[in-house]
Amino acid sequence: MASFSLFLLSALLALAAWQAIAYDPSPLQDFCVADMKSPVPVNGFACKNPMDVNSDDFFNAAKFDMPRNTINKLGSNVTNLNVIQFPGLNTLGISLARIDYAPLGVNPPHVHPRATELLTVLEGTLYVGFVTSNPNKLFSKVVYKGDVFVFPKAMIHFQMNLDHNKPAVAQSALSSQNPGVITIASAVFGSKPPISDDVLAKAFQVEKNLIHWLQSQFWENNY
Repeated sequence: MASFSLFLLSALLALAAWQAIAYDPSPLQDFCVADMKSPVPVNGFACKNPMDVNSDDFFNAAKFDMPRNTINKLGSNVTNLNVIQFPGLNTLGISLARIDYAPLGVNPPHVHPRATELLTVLEGTLYVGFVTSNPNKLFSKVVYKGDVFVFPKAMIHFQMNLDHNKPAVAQSALSSQNPGVITIASAVFGSKPPISDDVLAKAFQVEKNLIHWLQSQFWENNY
């Protein structure tokens, strides 16, 4: 009897731990279409009245088949489809993104603090990779049309189109309705207000004038 009680307690603790580490809260109903007009502050979005929900709440004309404009300094364009654009995703723990790359375009090193990302190459050839927490091991690979690569949650990762002449396209599934994104370079050098140049000069072991120049570049170009 004692061993059974211990087993039951262990099972309950395991279940509680699983709930605690879930990326997004698990739904307690069939669906919870986000009520974007609700004044109620919650972790996520309040539910729309189920009696007011219809099929269109589970549909989004995302036009993910249409190329995006990649004329910018990075040569890339990320089109997000998360709960902000698609309220039907609320509490479902998933979102999508289309990523367009100009020739040699880069989706620069960044982090999704709340999601793992599963990237599928739709067109072209990409160099992709992520860096682990300290001691910062790089896992990278050249991937081709039809290939899939996973970026673990909260790891710094990137993609680059290796073709000098042709664009590339990828689509990503992310394990959160609202993954968030922190672009490393712009966060470090383009924060508002800026991080102290004493801190950055010490961290990067460079002169302050280089830090000033990098900060000015990010502020002027609004990365």
